[in-house]
Amino acid sequence: MDRLDYFYNQGRDKFFQSRMEKYKSTVFKANMPPGPFISKNPNVVVLLDGKSFPVLFDVTKVEKKDLFSGTYMPSTDLTGGYRVLSYLDPSEPSHSKLKNLLFFLLKSSRDKIFPEFHSCYTDMFESLETQLAQNGKAGFSDANDQAAFNFLARAYFGANPPDTKLGSDGPGEEPLLHTFPLPPFLVKSGYQRLYDFFNESSKSILDEAEKMGISRDEACHNLVFATCFNSFGGIKILFPSILKWIGSSGSELQAQLAEEIRSAIKSNGAETDDGGDGADAADEVRRVRGVPDQPARAVPKGDMLFGYQPFATRDPKIFGQAEEFVPGRFVGEEGEKLLTHVLWSNGPETESPTVNNKQCAGKEFVVLVSRLFVVELFLRYNSFSVEVASSSLGETVTLTALKRAS
Repeated sequence: MDRLDYFYNQGRDKFFQSRMEKYKSTVFKANMPPGPFISKNPNVVVLLDGKSFPVLFDVTKVEKKDLFSGTYMPSTDLTGGYRVLSYLDPSEPSHSKLKNLLFFLLKSSRDKIFPEFHSCYTDMFESLETQLAQNGKAGFSDANDQAAFNFLARAYFGANPPDTKLGSDGPGEEPLLHTFPLPPFLVKSGYQRLYDFFNESSKSILDEAEKMGISRDEACHNLVFATCFNSFGGIKILFPSILKWIGSSGSELQAQLAEEIRSAIKSNGAETDDGGDGADAADEVRRVRGVPDQPARAVPKGDMLFGYQPFATRDPKIFGQAEEFVPGRFVGEEGEKLLTHVLWSNGPETESPTVNNKQCAGKEFVVLVSRLFVVELFLRYNSFSVEVASSSLGETVTLTALKRAS
């Protein structure tokens, strides 16, 4: 019955809301789908408020071994027999080495992020303008997927996918194994194409991995997962949400963001700036639309804990107008204090990833590119309009108008 409610009768939000009302508590026991036949045990303790939720990040109280975006770990048959970084607990020896490898990847790409982001998203916007002129509307999601994959490959590895055997198939090859319990053989061929692309394109990163004591094969599997699922998967969900919330907030906010972003850049000598209220708007999107599912195993009792982030970061005891998109929420001294309750990255917004915690290695990268997206948007356009429809991964956003800046 829980499975039917979760997937069909109620959906995730109503599933948790109805049980929260039934038990008159934000902490309760439940059967958490997917449960059998996928995971060994569906019994979890659900955490739905901003006070209890952070225990999921406290490595002195919980273990994250074999847990990432759900209560089960997919087969390692696809990833060369290796458990990739996302499924390792900080107490495991490989965790530090693999996380340091991702820190090296991010550091080595720092000079390419701004120019490659500008180039890839300029191409995307030009394509969307053409579609809009021809059809009166333009779908954002597919165009964003292609731009995001090309940007990551070019910024991280200096490789342009359309110029390789992978071509424009990268986004479509993203393995479903990480989200759905599919047998590995069903997605093996697509995964192998990704592996071959990364193995060929990331030789300098793989050289560094060997110096760290990581085999090239294990390192490459981790690069595939970190790039395709962590980075690409995040942008795939986050950018449509940014477009949705800012697009739905009306012309006044858009005009304000356009003015503030252009003024900030002008005052910095025409250099791109990632601050201002455009940054705050992006922070607010991460509050209302982050990474929903956060599992952990209690130490030493072993109970499975399951946090649902959309409830925790919309806790009315912490946030006023908790269900609303408030672009200036984090502005000023009092607003900045609320950032500690923004929990999208496997940790608070106010903390940083280290080898000793499970906070996303690319947390600061995601913050940066989400702000860059808002900057690029309002350097190019004065205003825009959108239509939004629900999808299995969040929202499907269609652009219905784009007003170019003069």
